Amino acid sequence: TPLVIVGGKEYGTGSSRDWAAKGTCLLGITAVIVESFERIHRSNLIGMGVLPFQFPADVTRETLGLTGDEVINLTGLADGVSPGMTVKATFTFADGRSETVDLLARIDTDGEATYFKNGGILQYVLRQLAA
Repeated sequence: TPLVIVGGKEYGTGSSRDWAAKGTCLLGITAVIVESFERIHRSNLIGMGVLPFQFPADVTRETLGLTGDEVINLTGLADGVSPGMTVKATFTFADGRSETVDLLARIDTDGEATYFKNGGILQYVLRQLAA
């Protein structure tokens, strides 16, 4: 089962940002949805092949009433990622109701999109060396 982290403001702030992204990837986390990112950690997530998403300004995990029991379905990724794109996230609650939110994919540059499309920076470099 693909896993998603949902968090608050300045997600990833701390002294071990690179290892935090590596651990996130190794745990099978495929995406992180938060209110805002610490900038280096956001970049490190992309480098590890984890998609960083940001809630719209007026939406938080609290306003949605998230408890951790929800199923999250992300749509709009079939054609890959590009800088500034939005993705629909449907949160389905245990009682059957659902809420759909447009998330900003925090892929901010074409280079980051290329890294992510390759599964992370290591895979990108290995493919470049193999070519």
